[in-house]
Amino acid sequence: MRPLRFVALGDSLTQGVGDPVGDAWRGWAALLAEGIGPAHAPAEFTNLAVSGAQTRDVLERQTPAALALRPDIVSVVIGVNDTLRCTFDIHAVAARLDKVYAAFREQGAVLLTACLPDPGTMLRLPGALARPLARRQRAVNTVVHALSERYEAVHLHAAEGGWVTDRSMWSSDRLHPGERGHRQLALRFHAVLAEAGLATGTAPAAEPEFPAPTRSASLWWLATAGTGWVARRCTDLLPQLLTLAAAEVRHKAWGTSSRLDLSASHAVASALAALSVTEQPDAA
Repeated sequence: MRPLRFVALGDSLTQGVGDPVGDAWRGWAALLAEGIGPAHAPAEFTNLAVSGAQTRDVLERQTPAALALRPDIVSVVIGVNDTLRCTFDIHAVAARLDKVYAAFREQGAVLLTACLPDPGTMLRLPGALARPLARRQRAVNTVVHALSERYEAVHLHAAEGGWVTDRSMWSSDRLHPGERGHRQLALRFHAVLAEAGLATGTAPAAEPEFPAPTRSASLWWLATAGTGWVARRCTDLLPQLLTLAAAEVRHKAWGTSSRLDLSASHAVASALAALSVTEQPDAA
């Protein structure tokens, strides 16, 4: 009998950014993989996540590669980069995720999914800038939650809670977990998998294996790679974000801010309603 196969799809979060080991990133998925199977039969792990990936990349590039591996367990944690683009469209996000989830469930894989914190809050942006991003991330999270129920995914609620506000969980860029945060994600995923009878190995340790980066090392990372990372993902969003922020200010002045929330809720409902109603996939 072959070992369980675990394949991880997604962006920089799943790639492991924020949890360096030597010259590479490790991250929550690799930590989780170590505890899925028992010591005498560890899970086979493949990480297909790529920094900067959006739902389109997961659908068109990562999913075909993952399906070819015929995983027993597959994680699909994606969507934050979609919210940081001027092309953000919750209808398109929902349609892509629906296709990805359906493909893996049709093959019999167990799906792992998660809701995530919004980047505006993590970056501590001013309210008028943060609220549009928060509205977008809530929309993505609502879609992920609804589709996770449809496809019977093992779902982790990671958008809120103490780990989000605990500074020790996050790296210097404030967008990616540090080693402690990645371990927290791995622990929580392991717990829900173990509850479902799908993880039989030892849970990852909660305490970091390596000392936290010094302040000078963190500042150096931000001044070099970190600044470039943010710039590459926000260049095309910034003009639109400023327009969205201006709309936030106007609606607040007019006392009509609730209209923006209502419009976003209607868009999510429309996106979910537009998905074809198909027969529920058989459980693996």
